[in-house]
Amino acid sequence: MTTSVLKDAKRIVIKVGSSLVTNHGEGLDINAISGWATQVAHLRLTGKEVLMVSSGAIAEGMQRLEWKERPQEIFRLQAAAAVGQMGLVQVYETAFAKHQIRTAQVLLTNADLANQERYDNAKATLGTLLELGVVPIINENDTVVTDEIKFGDNDTLAALVAGLVGADVLVILTDQDGLYTEDPRKNPDATLIQEEFSGEPYLEQIAGGAGTAFGKGGMLTKVLAAKLAARSHTHTIIASGHENNLLLRLTSGEMIGTQLLAKAYA
Repeated sequence: MTTSVLKDAKRIVIKVGSSLVTNHGEGLDINAISGWATQVAHLRLTGKEVLMVSSGAIAEGMQRLEWKERPQEIFRLQAAAAVGQMGLVQVYETAFAKHQIRTAQVLLTNADLANQERYDNAKATLGTLLELGVVPIINENDTVVTDEIKFGDNDTLAALVAGLVGADVLVILTDQDGLYTEDPRKNPDATLIQEEFSGEPYLEQIAGGAGTAFGKGGMLTKVLAAKLAARSHTHTIIASGHENNLLLRLTSGEMIGTQLLAKAYA
């Protein structure tokens, strides 16, 4: 029987999508974030180290500014991120504090990881935070990025962070059950791909590219993120954040969603 790779993982990066964090754009989903904090607290009791990459700053800013549509101009996106980041980190800090766990806000840009000195500094800082028992809450530094240095989506950022810290597994939480053979909204006969190797060309062909009004990434960005993470020998799990006790069940070995393995996996 196939077992979830999260069971034996030591270091984990968990990425949470905008639609999960913001309750489909209608403010931050405090209960959902509290639920993940509770699960992460349990994971830490089993000896696992956890980093979280959270979308939602722009979406929360849009909600606070009462914008109904995601703006195209980068300076307006940056303004929304600046407003929304305040609420986002407050919710995470409060949720983890209930479990006596400290959190840290870490904002990164592509330039931080493209420059060797800054890459080394980011790696050392994240490593130190984990040694101190702190859970890093990571996001793209949307208030300063330009089109040239944007990651493009937090799926890519999460994959880069996984490589930066040498994570065993990247868990991408989304509002979909995982990767299907076809779009299940269009073809009811589509089946869920339970396990495959990252980087298989056909995965990119079947992955849809559509996001939501509040989130930028679709399934294609997640498949590409898994491919990127595999370069650092990191496995990826794409699963629905709406699943009850998802992280605990994955840690117990249960297979949920789509598991994309780095090819060195035996």
